[in-house]
Amino acid sequence: MGNFGKNIALWVIIGLLLISLFNLFQGSVRENSQTKISFSDFMAQVDSGNVSEVNIQGNNVEGFFSDGRSFNTYAPNYPDLVDKLNSEGVKISAEPVSTGMHPLLSIFVSWFPMLLLIGVWIFFMRQMQSGGGKAMGFGKSKAKLLAEKIGKVTFKDVAGIDEAKQELEEVVEFLRDPQRFSKLGGKIPKGALLVGPPGTGKTLLARAIAGEAQVPFFSISGSDFVEMFVGVGASRVRDMFEQGKKNAPCIIFIDEIDAVGRHRGAGLGGGNDEREQTLNQLLVEMDGFETNEGVIIIAATNRPDVLDPALLRPGRFDRQVTISNPDIIGRDQILKVHMRKIKLAPKVDSKIIARGTPGFSGADLANLVNEAALLAARKNKRMVTSEEFEEAKDKVMMGAERRSMVMTEDEKKLTAYHEAGHAIATLHSEASDPIHKATIIPRGRAMGLVMRLPERDQYTLRVEQCMANLVIGTGGRIAEEMIFGKDKVTSGASSDIQMVTNLARKMVTEWGMSEKLGRLRYNNDSEEVFLGHSVAQSKNLSDATAKIIDEEIRKLIDDSESRCKKILSDNIEELHIVAKGLLEYETLSGDEIKNLIKGIPPSRDDFDNEDPDKKYEPSSSVPNSGRKFKPETQPNI
Repeated sequence: MGNFGKNIALWVIIGLLLISLFNLFQGSVRENSQTKISFSDFMAQVDSGNVSEVNIQGNNVEGFFSDGRSFNTYAPNYPDLVDKLNSEGVKISAEPVSTGMHPLLSIFVSWFPMLLLIGVWIFFMRQMQSGGGKAMGFGKSKAKLLAEKIGKVTFKDVAGIDEAKQELEEVVEFLRDPQRFSKLGGKIPKGALLVGPPGTGKTLLARAIAGEAQVPFFSISGSDFVEMFVGVGASRVRDMFEQGKKNAPCIIFIDEIDAVGRHRGAGLGGGNDEREQTLNQLLVEMDGFETNEGVIIIAATNRPDVLDPALLRPGRFDRQVTISNPDIIGRDQILKVHMRKIKLAPKVDSKIIARGTPGFSGADLANLVNEAALLAARKNKRMVTSEEFEEAKDKVMMGAERRSMVMTEDEKKLTAYHEAGHAIATLHSEASDPIHKATIIPRGRAMGLVMRLPERDQYTLRVEQCMANLVIGTGGRIAEEMIFGKDKVTSGASSDIQMVTNLARKMVTEWGMSEKLGRLRYNNDSEEVFLGHSVAQSKNLSDATAKIIDEEIRKLIDDSESRCKKILSDNIEELHIVAKGLLEYETLSGDEIKNLIKGIPPSRDDFDNEDPDKKYEPSSSVPNSGRKFKPETQPNI
């Protein structure tokens, strides 16, 4: 309320000043509001003896008539004017030419520059005293003291990363009870670096530390150090550590430290690099001559490859905690944490959902649970069931359905055979992951897709798996060529071609899966471009080797296409069956595809009330996820 009252008083004063200035101008205008007459009329009034008093100011003549009325006129160069007025007995007064400005206003104008300078000086002095975030407070730290009362996060809210949590629990215990560790000669860790892909829970873990540790917790982003002024970042680092020393023992959390901790020398310029100065100051503060007892630095990044080696050494970051995507047990634990916050149906099993979401991060799983809750709310359900979780999983994995996208029958038929080609190639490739779902409903940026899911978490790829992925990737285009001819092939296989090319190149240049080229790495690190090292890079491939690499990549893709053509030619009937099934039902699961090949049609709840003898025709150009309209109710499109 104090700041609010000050602001109100300031605006009141400004309003009063504006009103007074307006009145001054209006007063000067009123003073000049005499009757304007011509010079000839003025001379006629003088001759008539009707003018009692005049005031001559240059060529301007003001005065009063005998009846008290005021007037003014402009007099030309008339040398006998004064003599004429004297002869008629008119009282004459004279003044020098002035600007016509009000005296108070003229004083204000003359003193305005000095008053402005004094005001600016007072403003800057107050801002310098008030500290960070304001003018002249550039060098103040932007670290925020975290004290959450509502929405507090603890270690109970963090699941799926038990090893990382255990590493940081020790830090919290050290802060709570340092005697327990120091009696054996142990020292408190100076820093911990959290490394992992996006969405794995690094920031959430830091928030849990803030909730568990009963010590001050400062939070700042790596980008908050760097400003447009040189030296500001280093000043903010110094100020941040000074705040930490005053509140020791405390924890300082720096999120996205790669913004300020990149390799030095990347700028390839002089030493006046703002980011490098900030990093140097950070290195000195973390492990310099001054002791920072009780100040623990916790940093998080998903780009550990670009960090400066001096920042990673023990003494600065004593612990490097790697947080990876959770396994099936971790995903189950994370789902249970998020499911506690929603109204869950009794038959929902988190283990089944965890088994069907390999490669999901913690953020993906949180989004999955939230999407399921939103879908249930959209259907006006009281609880979230397994059906909503399945729909949410498809939405997160494959993208939202684009039902409004109008496709012609020819486009729909071509898409069906394209996806059927992928599906048949998957079924007849032993090393491939099983099919999760195939659809010709446009999802995300795809016209249709075949989704595969591994039966278990995979951390490496075998040669046979890579070859199977190449065969499956070429299946869509091969099916289009076999059914419609080469002239009818579309651009829909661009993403397949990109995937196949990238995979084949990695097999040859990075993974040593080419017999001709051997177990050598031929690929350069693309990240070095951002570090400024690309200027000093030398070409480590000869033209002959590059030619062999291109030949090997082409050979892998050609062999895959040959194998895929044989698979589709030998199973052409299955291709037609799956394509017709996709045209009819538009979305098929992996089990439904296998049963369809065996002659067992999929069961749809929507068809139970329909005529069982009715033969369902392919749907209209607008995909409708399997629901078929009766002839009398089918809309005109």
